[in-house]
Amino acid sequence: MTKLNFCLGVCIGLSMTAIIQVFDVTSTFKDFYVRNVSPQRWSNSPYTSCQQKSSSFENPSKKTEEKLMGSRLASFEVDSFHKDNDAIVKNLFKTVRVACWIMTSPSNLDKKAIHVKNTWTKRCNVVVFISSERNDRFPTVGVNASEGRKHLTAKTMQAFEYLYDRHLDDADWFLKADDDTYVIMENLRYFLSGEDPEKPVYFGQRYRPYVKQGYAAGGPGYVISKEALRRYGQRGSQNFSLCRNDSGYEDVEFGRCLEKLGVILKPSLDAQNGTRFHNWTPESYLWAQFPKEFLAYDFENGRAGIENVSDYAIAFHYISPTKMYDLEFFIYHLRPYGILNIPRKLNVVT
Repeated sequence: MTKLNFCLGVCIGLSMTAIIQVFDVTSTFKDFYVRNVSPQRWSNSPYTSCQQKSSSFENPSKKTEEKLMGSRLASFEVDSFHKDNDAIVKNLFKTVRVACWIMTSPSNLDKKAIHVKNTWTKRCNVVVFISSERNDRFPTVGVNASEGRKHLTAKTMQAFEYLYDRHLDDADWFLKADDDTYVIMENLRYFLSGEDPEKPVYFGQRYRPYVKQGYAAGGPGYVISKEALRRYGQRGSQNFSLCRNDSGYEDVEFGRCLEKLGVILKPSLDAQNGTRFHNWTPESYLWAQFPKEFLAYDFENGRAGIENVSDYAIAFHYISPTKMYDLEFFIYHLRPYGILNIPRKLNVVT
């Protein structure tokens, strides 16, 4: 009887151990699924996540940033690593000149703007960082505007006035972007190669309300023609009845200003109706995770999915510092062996 009880106890003990181990594995898997796979992981809108405090991965430590800006970062542009034929790109760089100005602030220079400077803006013909303070080290151009969202209009109006005064003849097109915007300049130049910079036009992600013809959202950036800048510099920059000098929503107020100056906001979809300017991250468009109010604003009704985003997409917004470098790698370095990239004609012929 004693032996039987002993054997029975051993069996029960082993069974309980097995059950506990299975439970632990199941719990671990469930926890992993909820954190990494479950659709609930994507339930927060991009807008909400952008306002929340980012993780240490999204906001790299100073040590991580120093590594990114050190010798490893330099290898991003080492010609010996890249064997692509870039003759078309070099030609467009000369024939479709783009001046880029970046909206930033003194507190964001080392947090955000430096990563924009290290990545995509190197492909602009002219680059100007606009802040409320001049900084010769970075460098930035200081304009007479206070910091804060209420004064983005003042920054924008003065930035375009600065470009008109200093760089009108240095470029054909003038791009405004934020310090968390990522722009694929080659795709922008390809798109603009089919447009006339001497016509009063501009492009971006079109939003509906507030302005009769709509306006271009500020986050993903918008690009105006030389003629549009000329009209602003000659007729709008000092006429506050046409162009507000401060307050209001920056993109709305500049849209109103351009409309009064006879500048047309044109569509930017490609020949397959793919979207090019995007006010959210790439994954937001792949998974259609937008704030509800966005659907009421967007001319394209928040179209998403890989079939609706242009293969020659131009811009994305809310890009964290580390993701700036991720995009640099995936766009300019990673290549599938044996697949040759043949340029496609995706511009709309009008």
